[in-house]
Amino acid sequence: MAATLEQIEDLYRRRYVAFRNVLATTTGSYETARDVVQEAFAQALRRRETFRGDGSLEAWVWRIAFRTALSSCSVFMQRQCVVPLTAFPEPGLVEPSLDSELADALRGLPPRRRLVVFLHYFADLPYGEIAGVCGISEGTVAATLAQARADLLAVLDRKEVGA
Repeated sequence: MAATLEQIEDLYRRRYVAFRNVLATTTGSYETARDVVQEAFAQALRRRETFRGDGSLEAWVWRIAFRTALSSCSVFMQRQCVVPLTAFPEPGLVEPSLDSELADALRGLPPRRRLVVFLHYFADLPYGEIAGVCGISEGTVAATLAQARADLLAVLDRKEVGA
């Protein structure tokens, strides 16, 4: 079941800001993220016949977007880009100075937990979409988010108390 031009355009119109915001956390800037989003959707349009419909169209485009973000890191040679240990980039706050404690706490999460947190809270993806993007089950998404929240709460509470 190939994706249609209209479906991809509709996804772009509805979710552009979420794609830009999350990709900015992986590329280090909103400017680069805009370029990555444009390129990812251009690739999706060119390759729409290869979409099999096994998962959601949005999850498929997210995978394209993350691969594009990874290649943009090496193309633009930006210091903010982090080459991940896994197939997905490691997101971080675009402007960590605005909340350095939160940025530090997020950086302290294991890569998969950090990615799931960003996809849920920054991209506003539901568990099923996150599962499709990451290639894990919805139960694993729920467990990962619960673990990440507990980790973040422990770190942020410790800092608040001054321990």
